[in-house]
Amino acid sequence: MSEQTPTERLKELTDKLEAGISDLYESDRYAAYLQCLSKFHHYSYGNVILILLQCPGASRVTGFNTWKKEFGRTVKKGERGIKILAPCPYRRLEETEKLDPNTHRSVLDANGKPVMETALVQKQGFKIVSVFDVSQTEGRELPLPGVSELTGSVEGYAALTAALRELSPVPVETAPVSGSAKGYFSHTEQRIVLRPGMSETQTVKTLIHEITHAKLHARPTAVSAQLEKPVKGRPVREVEAESVAFVVSQHFGIDTSDYSFAYIAGWSKGRELNELKASLDCIRETAAELIEGVEKLCQKQEPDKTHAPEVRRRKAAARSAYAR
Repeated sequence: MSEQTPTERLKELTDKLEAGISDLYESDRYAAYLQCLSKFHHYSYGNVILILLQCPGASRVTGFNTWKKEFGRTVKKGERGIKILAPCPYRRLEETEKLDPNTHRSVLDANGKPVMETALVQKQGFKIVSVFDVSQTEGRELPLPGVSELTGSVEGYAALTAALRELSPVPVETAPVSGSAKGYFSHTEQRIVLRPGMSETQTVKTLIHEITHAKLHARPTAVSAQLEKPVKGRPVREVEAESVAFVVSQHFGIDTSDYSFAYIAGWSKGRELNELKASLDCIRETAAELIEGVEKLCQKQEPDKTHAPEVRRRKAAARSAYAR
């Protein structure tokens, strides 16, 4: 039984992640999920900001009638719509230069000046419309490729979460979260919020996910200033955060496969693994940083016989599994 290096263990875990997602892509369950997702609208960056400002936990958003006709779900009584801007094209008469149909250049009169004509010109306007998140609706269940929430306890939970909170670049709080999200990282408030009442496994996984967002995807903010547009698109950000959460959790003997594989696949475009593959180096480096940080902090807690041995036992069990 040979001892693997940290680099070899990380590669083994990321290989497992890629294989698990590939298997999921090939399943009928995921095909049904993709078909469901194809019916949702894709929103502009500006509308995404509007949605998240009004409903930070929003995950699947569409209009009142679409929920009813396409998904067999109705908006709950008393729910307030999320206001976004919808394109509203219109035409109006304007005086424009007459163009030659062959050359597409302006037609000139005898004096060499452009000939003007009145024509209908297509314009793009916007109107305010209301959409609703899935958490605001009820009715037929939507197909999901994996579990909607992890269950189970974590040995050494107190020591592990304490170490993760210390490694977080922003404060971590437990407070109600609107929508179906388990937690979020707020750029403007510079804090991580976790939903209360979750299982220990879900809490650890979500905490690592949001810490990764705070470490990798934070962007400059100022009071009353617009957030800068992220360098990476949201699918890439979500794939990176959940992949790091899977690798770190797995390292400490916490299996999040049922949740993480489906989550990552849902944020990957089409049936490819491009987002995951392009981010593998970043995922490995961030996971290694968190793993080493947790282990160092737990070693400092060595005098505390209540928690440190539990983390050591979990780590030893995980290493034994790798060697096998």
